[in-house]
Amino acid sequence: MEIVSDIWVNWFEGEENSYNVCEFYEWRKHDFIELLDQTPLIRVEKPLLNYIENNLQDLPQELLKDVRNRSVICKNNQREIIEYCFIATDGERCIVADTLGYTIPVRKSRLIPRQESLILQKAEKLETASYPLPDAAIRKKEYHMLSLDPKWMIGLTRKERQLKQLLFMALDQLHASKNVEEMRYWYTEWYPTRYLQSRTLRFEEAWQGLVEGMIPGWSAKHSDLCERMVKGQAYFEKLWELEKGSKVN
Repeated sequence: MEIVSDIWVNWFEGEENSYNVCEFYEWRKHDFIELLDQTPLIRVEKPLLNYIENNLQDLPQELLKDVRNRSVICKNNQREIIEYCFIATDGERCIVADTLGYTIPVRKSRLIPRQESLILQKAEKLETASYPLPDAAIRKKEYHMLSLDPKWMIGLTRKERQLKQLLFMALDQLHASKNVEEMRYWYTEWYPTRYLQSRTLRFEEAWQGLVEGMIPGWSAKHSDLCERMVKGQAYFEKLWELEKGSKVN
């Protein structure tokens, strides 16, 4: 382990999938960006780094013990200790995590390119710390409508990923309604040439067809349907407006 200084972070809070912890080129002006005066750098095994990036579950107690109270941030000209904050790397990539005093990586950040390069250089001289892998890291992670499989996000910009998640949140709510006529309506909106077929589809059949059609990529068609599906739902509409109004992808 090594203590490094002056690390810029852009905190993404409550994210369990690494694709939502955005790289530097996707940072936005209104993001929560801070400067850490110092923070510990640890080199870990690849499975543990994957676990930190892609889960919101308990970190190894040994890791938490090693990094406890070693991070410092200056606020209002006063130095504040951060209980559990650290940079983890496997020698190929890295991530910053802060538990906010809990035992899970509540906040995560990427690094700016210059600092990432320096961290990877330092990692070459560090020994890999061997922490016991949590049981959750051994089990295959399950993805679902509210936690989309990373392969569904390949090639998408930050804005497209956010809107796609919003679309699938709306789809999940549509599924909960159990309204077969509404489901058939949206199925026909996605497949306009299948109107007659849609009239005979059962609820789950229409649902599966709709989801399978929307899984690949992101397009103007996705965007149009998303905007229409969230209309009239205050929370979803707010998310739509915030994302569509952002200036950077």
